Amino acid sequence: MSLSNVGLCWFRQDLRVTDNPALTRALQQHTQVLCLYVHEHPDDPDPPASLWWQQQALQDLADQLQGQLLYRTGDIQQNLQQIITEYSISAVYWNRLYDPTSIARDTILKTWLGEQSIQVYSFPGQLLFEPWELLKQDGSPYRVFTPFYKACLAQGLSDRVIPAPDLNRLVSVPDPGAQITHDSPAAAWAQAFGDQWDPRRQTGWNRLAEFIAQDMPVYHKARDIPAADQVSRLAPYLHAGQLSVREVVAATRDQPGADTFVRQLVWREFAHYVLYHWPHTLDQPMDNRYVHFPWRTDPVALRAWQCGQTGIPLVDAGMRQLWQTGYLHNRLRMVVASLLCKHLLLDWRAGAAWFMYTLLDADLANNTLGWQWVAGSGVDAAPYFRIFNPVSQGERFDADGTYVRRWVPELAALPNRWIQQPWAAPTELLTAHGVQLGDDYPQPIVELAAGRRAALAAWEQMKALAASALIKRS
Repeated sequence: MSLSNVGLCWFRQDLRVTDNPALTRALQQHTQVLCLYVHEHPDDPDPPASLWWQQQALQDLADQLQGQLLYRTGDIQQNLQQIITEYSISAVYWNRLYDPTSIARDTILKTWLGEQSIQVYSFPGQLLFEPWELLKQDGSPYRVFTPFYKACLAQGLSDRVIPAPDLNRLVSVPDPGAQITHDSPAAAWAQAFGDQWDPRRQTGWNRLAEFIAQDMPVYHKARDIPAADQVSRLAPYLHAGQLSVREVVAATRDQPGADTFVRQLVWREFAHYVLYHWPHTLDQPMDNRYVHFPWRTDPVALRAWQCGQTGIPLVDAGMRQLWQTGYLHNRLRMVVASLLCKHLLLDWRAGAAWFMYTLLDADLANNTLGWQWVAGSGVDAAPYFRIFNPVSQGERFDADGTYVRRWVPELAALPNRWIQQPWAAPTELLTAHGVQLGDDYPQPIVELAAGRRAALAAWEQMKALAASALIKRS
């Protein structure tokens, strides 16, 4: 196929037409533009839940592009080589990603394309700020969120949205409008996601409008109540790039309750910022002392936690919601993570891997920051001795047990007083309400007070080991 002045727009986590700087610039610079998406790991035997979302979002993007999306699978470099030759590509455009793997890959591709005299243009399409734009006065990156947040506000949160470009000059691809085809997640639970979610950009936009009108004014209070569900639920749309963060900031500008919500968007920004400046935190602690932390290995306890069978109702409710819907309320993310890392002393990386497998919004930067924060080992981390008590958390944020009753129906008949701690209820009361612990519902896999003492003891042990290692090195 011989075409002149053809540009290639390579879509990644930017599955939208509006506010897409790479696509817009390509269409400004070329008489024809080819749109491409490459699924690089099509043979994963047990793909994560987020692949289901990606598949639906890609079909939606193809619809936005009037069917003109070239979909390929396999090695990106091999695909690019074939496409460059077939379509006479003269330049490649993409929006930047900031995780270590993507940075390394894109750096290699830029050099390789340059050697073939192919121009490469990359753009800031995923964040409000480039990670290297916000630094302290001494030139070092921020390690604490609040100063970072203030620096963002001082710089000014960008809400300039690039309008959707004219798509008349897109290159036609074979079988326009054909269904995006790759394997859906094999797990049976993925089949139920369609009952819970609609991964189309317009649905995300409608949800944003609904949230601004109904929920954002009370977000500062309601966001901690899992049963209320007065949160945005925009995370999967943002992760896939179906909505840009600039669009969300622009839509919420000067609306009631916007400050608290936008602060959460800046937390998302901070997560990408931290991973960019400290890429080792993907699987290593920011606080070097935690290299010496005495994590336990207990596959049985880990599986009980994953399946929502810990015997601790609020934790089990959260883990069951995650498995069945691909979503977990943010308050519950902290509670279930704290139980794993602190009461059970299981490595935060095991929990992070499970979240990446089960979350529809499985964002590497956000997930890593959140788990290191709870574990106490990351940047701006919660102190290790801050240990969430799932019973008091339940009594505070699910006082009437609505959330627990929805996801742990075995306990639905219990009175509010005992719904968060059925093991403390009189045996005759449990029997009267048809609950037999160890049969209908498991006994707790850890006694909470003992688990807290063990966590604090492990923390002291870690400090001693770290101090000893420091003395040996000096």
